[in-house]
Amino acid sequence: MKLSSILVSQPVPANGSPYDEIVNRYGVNVDFFPLFRVEPVNAREFRTQKINILDFTAIVFSAKTTIDAFFSVCEEMRVTVPETMKYFCTTESIALYLQKHIVYRKRKIFFGTGTTESIISIIGTKHKGENFLVASTDNVKTETVRMFSKAKLKCDSAVFSKTVYSDFSGMDFSKYDMMVFYSPSDVKSLLYNFPEAIPENLRFAAFGPSTAKAMKAAGLTLEIQAPTPEAPSMAKALMLYLDRQ
Repeated sequence: MKLSSILVSQPVPANGSPYDEIVNRYGVNVDFFPLFRVEPVNAREFRTQKINILDFTAIVFSAKTTIDAFFSVCEEMRVTVPETMKYFCTTESIALYLQKHIVYRKRKIFFGTGTTESIISIIGTKHKGENFLVASTDNVKTETVRMFSKAKLKCDSAVFSKTVYSDFSGMDFSKYDMMVFYSPSDVKSLLYNFPEAIPENLRFAAFGPSTAKAMKAAGLTLEIQAPTPEAPSMAKALMLYLDRQ
């Protein structure tokens, strides 16, 4: 069946997107609708975890949304984060985002290359004595904590943000031939909204190995998977798919 309408699980782009070429070249309709959002937990929810932020000397961040949530919780709980606090981020862009909340000083902000291993490497022996708090979303016992513990680093984790699934009640999914997912949370949102049966005739595309793994675990058949050497972006993967139709 020819692909004519696609739903992309992302917010509407502010200034155009790579999907514009798909619309113009193939005449395919592309709509954007985020299937979930990430919100900070409130002070009451945070207190149930019995975590005292000031017991820690270093915070580990892997997402900008978690940074916002961390400082939101601190503000609501009237916790003043000391200037001596150190911050370890998985990427430089996440580290730079800290400027929204604190004065950026290289002596206390460190970043890796996108993996937990790179963070542990940066910690090395110089920062090994810190007490690390891993800021996470939804799941307290993260893979990062496991790897930190294996490296004999003192750490714990706390949930600062939570995933909230979008309400599909106002959406007509019958007009879409394909849905494009970018996160395992997209898959969870789909299953949450359609606990009994996924709409028929829907085809699925996944960006990233974790998203593809979640889709396969849910029993969804993947029509398109990216990135690949041939298609480093989802837009490119879709164009190659449409060329074969």
